[in-house]
Amino acid sequence: MSSTLALVAQESNFTIKNVKFKSEGVSLSGTIFTPKKPYSAVIIVHGSGQEKRMTEFATKLANNGIIAFTYDKRGVGESGGVYAGPEVGTNNIDSANLNLLAIDASLATNILLAHLPTKHLPIGLIGFSQAGWVIPLAAEKNSKVNFMALFSGPVVTAREQLRFQFFTQGNANFWETHSESEMRSYILNAPDKYQFVDTDPRSALSKLSIPGLWIFGGKDIQIPTQLSIENIEYLKKSGKAYEYQIFPALGHNTTPARNSEPFDMAINWIKTRVGKK
Repeated sequence: MSSTLALVAQESNFTIKNVKFKSEGVSLSGTIFTPKKPYSAVIIVHGSGQEKRMTEFATKLANNGIIAFTYDKRGVGESGGVYAGPEVGTNNIDSANLNLLAIDASLATNILLAHLPTKHLPIGLIGFSQAGWVIPLAAEKNSKVNFMALFSGPVVTAREQLRFQFFTQGNANFWETHSESEMRSYILNAPDKYQFVDTDPRSALSKLSIPGLWIFGGKDIQIPTQLSIENIEYLKKSGKAYEYQIFPALGHNTTPARNSEPFDMAINWIKTRVGKK
């Protein structure tokens, strides 16, 4: 594992540094956004697509006092390795790929720690969608992770989520014509169209002792929101410091690109729950 400083630039409220680091034999490239007076730091974990570094999201975080490290997903942009995803005919929710992405996020955590202006800042993982599986795995691998925040992150098995997607078929009006009980019956009884090693995020979540926040859309047709919430509630009963917020009118896209309220809620949670005011 190594880190190479490629660029240092000064913005109005923060500095940026381009860095490279090694993970499982490949070089990954990213950028660290450091505000002048940070109270926390995060690594941004990707969703399922061919995601380059998320500079817009990192800029929003930096402008809110949070150091943000965002990197090109393996096999995408300036990062080496092979991208796994449906666009190239591979299964990106197979356990092997999710664990590989979790190793990337864990090593990115170590890189960010080495670049912090002070060693006493809480450091967390924040991400979207597929990150619902990757972040718990990464946090389990790296004890230096202090918290996690997830936008539309599933708290169901990968196979359950895939069955749900096959049922909704991308229909934006799905919840106008289907019930929660109908959906659950399908997830419980439908045969799997693909065979792969499954991942249940509850396995890692049950072992963690860090706070976590999940933000959901009530009309999500990519992940089963209510089932995920029930699983969080079950974990909370065992003493886990997990919280969630549902936005009934929103779908899967709870990111700040379209909706500021979920982002503002996450920022406030980081400030009050784990950050330094």
